[in-house]
Amino acid sequence: MKLSLNFLKDYVEVPVDMVTLGEDMTNVGNEYDSATKLVEVSGLTIGKIIACEMHPDSDHLHVCKVDIGSEVLQIVCGAPNARVGMKVIVATIGAVLPGGTIKKGKLRGVESCGMLCSVEELGLEHKFLKPEDIEGIAELGEDAKIGEDPIKYLGLDDEVIDFELTANRGDLLSILGMAYEIGALYGNKVKDIDLAHSDSNEDFAKEFNLKVDTENCTLFYAKKVENVQIKESPKWMRNRLIASGIRPINNVVDISNYVMLEVGQPLHFYDADRLGNTLTVRMAKEGEKLTTLDEQERVLSKDDIVISDKDKAIGLAGVMGGLSTEVEMDTKNIVIEAAIFNPVKVRLTSKKILRSEASNRFEKGLDPKKTKMAIDRCCHLLEKYAGATVVGGECVYNNETRTDKVIEVTYTKIQNVLGMEIPHSEVKSILDRLALSYKEEGDLLKVNVPTRRLDLDIKEDIIHDIGRFYGMNKMEGKKLVLPLTPGNYDKFKRAARNKMVELGLNETLSYALIPEGEVQKYTTDTFQTVKILDPMTEERNALRYSLLPSLKMTYDYNKARNQKDISLFEIGKSFYNKEGKYGEFLSLAVLMSGIYQTGLNKEMVNFYIIKGIMEELLNFLGFENRYVLKVEDLPKELHPGQAASIFVDGKKLGIIGKLHPNVSKDNIFVMELNLEELSHMKAEPMKYQEISKYPNVEKDLAFVMKKDKPSIEVESVILKAGGKLLKSVEVFDVYTGENVAEDEKSIAYNLIFNDAEKTLNDEEITTLFHKIIDKVQTECHVKLRSE
Repeated sequence: MKLSLNFLKDYVEVPVDMVTLGEDMTNVGNEYDSATKLVEVSGLTIGKIIACEMHPDSDHLHVCKVDIGSEVLQIVCGAPNARVGMKVIVATIGAVLPGGTIKKGKLRGVESCGMLCSVEELGLEHKFLKPEDIEGIAELGEDAKIGEDPIKYLGLDDEVIDFELTANRGDLLSILGMAYEIGALYGNKVKDIDLAHSDSNEDFAKEFNLKVDTENCTLFYAKKVENVQIKESPKWMRNRLIASGIRPINNVVDISNYVMLEVGQPLHFYDADRLGNTLTVRMAKEGEKLTTLDEQERVLSKDDIVISDKDKAIGLAGVMGGLSTEVEMDTKNIVIEAAIFNPVKVRLTSKKILRSEASNRFEKGLDPKKTKMAIDRCCHLLEKYAGATVVGGECVYNNETRTDKVIEVTYTKIQNVLGMEIPHSEVKSILDRLALSYKEEGDLLKVNVPTRRLDLDIKEDIIHDIGRFYGMNKMEGKKLVLPLTPGNYDKFKRAARNKMVELGLNETLSYALIPEGEVQKYTTDTFQTVKILDPMTEERNALRYSLLPSLKMTYDYNKARNQKDISLFEIGKSFYNKEGKYGEFLSLAVLMSGIYQTGLNKEMVNFYIIKGIMEELLNFLGFENRYVLKVEDLPKELHPGQAASIFVDGKKLGIIGKLHPNVSKDNIFVMELNLEELSHMKAEPMKYQEISKYPNVEKDLAFVMKKDKPSIEVESVILKAGGKLLKSVEVFDVYTGENVAEDEKSIAYNLIFNDAEKTLNDEEITTLFHKIIDKVQTECHVKLRSE
């Protein structure tokens, strides 16, 4: 936001210099990038050419005698428009211009004691210049006084502060908004804006049809002016626009931009004779075309808000008008539009079409009370500077629900949040300076917040404003004292992380933003993708639900760099939108491929390796014997024959398995767990037992079963039948082929027995072993493999 101090001083007194104002505004949270004069020059004066002769040794140079009041200077000038009697800008010896310092010298043997300047040489940007400002020296009016400051005469004696405003302070994108802020800073009141104008006896509303067919427009004013005279704007208006970074065009267009800068409400002018008597606000049709003011044909989507006449779209709401109703030099009658559109829709449209001063204000949010004010201010200026006749009546659509709000806050809360005692009188003084009315009821303040302050929504916002105007530099450092109570959440997360590292996996941290097309993968849950409204790139345009897409991208990155042995895990947030309810939860994901190494032991990763890691983790976290794998409810990205869902206490909390060949031809195994749900379950602490001094007894057995039967069912029955003497059950072989039916498989198990009090004898082991076999065959409907 470029702030013209001359423009600002129209509405509030500024008692300090430009740099001090910038520093004081920074102290209340409004940082500035630069503070400069509009024209950075010195040593200039107004002079009059009293003699002008051709240079004796040149066919284009003139030797001029110039009266600057205190003396007459000889200056050699090459401008074609130099002539006797002309009042000019004179740069005397030592004058500093953007192009350098003026020195005494000779041009083709003739002494020159200065320079006659064009407007271009003063340092204004080229976009602000007219052809005559470039082609010759500046010709000043007859009222210019010799010897005085030409910059002041031209009205360019302005200072500009370029503020870097935060996104929530859309109210500061106007001179009035800045006036309120700076008035609060120095305790000065904001002056009223002149809205006075005359209306004709006609009623515009009776001859014009306004229709709004979308909820994305909440407020719309339309008013007509007639018999406008399009010409150059007054000098003071042009200069204020230039200082604000906007190129002057003509009085009508300039008034539109001037009012936008003044009150913060963008406006649009239509040529009334081209428009007809109908305006409709609606959503564009998919593929609808519109030629905008820059003569570009735009192809629109159903997410764009358009203004249309009875036949076609004539403008992109909040972004740019259409060429067909453009105000031109022969325009006589104008329809003025002032409206409020959905800021998100405007943002999306402006991003693909054009970012402008107007769209920037729509995106930040507008004050509904300024919409009518902007219309009236426009009428005032058009009547005064364009000779317009303002037609009586106006067309209004108002579905705006925002009103002044009341926020309650206590003096105690203010003190506790800011950590410093502010006298009650000072708090009330700050609220008065901010033009926030209030009622005091003991310790309670009921603060009335006007609609212009969209950033004030909760009590903490009020406290923030009080703190920044009281002075955050007055806040004293204090030793932080907080009651620290042990919590389970972070402890649980750290325990899981430490265990995964202990198991030899490498932790990775990846982006939570992934391509939208990847979000619904690796899950069977029902949810809506959380999309980013304004993504930096389409590769990062949605929040992930599963961590596995991120790990798969990490795997692809490593594989492309010849890293084949990969064992990764990540603990991170997953995000969702379920029936309009947004949320997030903590997940843990694992991806393994190639060789898995622990110590000196190396093995190719397979299903049982990653299953063992899952078991080690769940056992360590206190869920031993409470989890089971079931071949059900599996995402299509997993191999149907080497995958399962993980259930803990009967609730599905994750998946495990090999990636489907359609996803990757590599042998990649993955696992994902919902750590959020797991952390809220009651975990049994791991119990440590003394190592038995008696020897283990190992037995192997194999069962033949249907291929679709989960091994975990058999393992559970074995453990139950083995009782306290059976210490572990491990799968060590899975066989299909000769001597096994085509629809069957043989799984071999290793059983370890031990008694902490004595050595087990053969009879005890044999009895227990046969009991296990009988139980498994009966309950699991499998048969013992005898060969």
